[in-house]
Amino acid sequence: MNSLSYLNHELAAFPSPEHALTDPNGLLAIGGDLQPNRLLAAYYEGIFPWFNVNDPILWWSPDPRAIFIPGKIKISTSLRKFLRKQSWRITVNHAFTDVMAGCAQPRKQQDGTWITQEIQLAYRELHMLGHAHSIEVWDNHRLIGGLYGLAIGQVFCGESMFHRQTNASKAAMLALQQHLRRGGFRLIDAQVMNPHLESLGAESLKRDDFLVLLKRFRDAEPHAGVWEQTEVVLEL
Repeated sequence: MNSLSYLNHELAAFPSPEHALTDPNGLLAIGGDLQPNRLLAAYYEGIFPWFNVNDPILWWSPDPRAIFIPGKIKISTSLRKFLRKQSWRITVNHAFTDVMAGCAQPRKQQDGTWITQEIQLAYRELHMLGHAHSIEVWDNHRLIGGLYGLAIGQVFCGESMFHRQTNASKAAMLALQQHLRRGGFRLIDAQVMNPHLESLGAESLKRDDFLVLLKRFRDAEPHAGVWEQTEVVLEL
């Protein structure tokens, strides 16, 4: 019988994802903190935090899981034509804090955001430690879209994306998978399937199958220098 685990502020092993609740889907543990070691330990096991303002920290490992294989993202003919007409510039790790702030802005018909100040501070620390990374889309000098996430071995764990101009987040996703493919990454964890991810070619995997892939690639090294600040030229 699955049950919810309660964590204290001492770093301890997470329970196995197989013990996560089915309702709500994937809720595994509650409590703890967002210190770098705990966050890295969570992602290493296929677990991630997601909670609202004023709530305790909630840890999740849902079933099924949404994933991408770098190089297999879908791009429609209309999107390809659209992007070819743009003069946007796409960068890696140039504006992590600004990307997180953009992702934290409430969407339409949303009252708030799960990307709280606490979350932003935690992931900015992971970025400074070399674990969290961002893709930025610029129109001249204006940030119009982007995404961020964590790298665990040859696995990129995507967290959130945003756009201020049409298709800017799709451009960021296309740039990410292109950059990861060149950098020797084998898997993108997109966490929970939604229509936007599905339209880009995300696959839905049973949690057990996802964890098999995670364990295969999480200790493998990507290419050296993959997360140095650089620009990405989209292959269209």
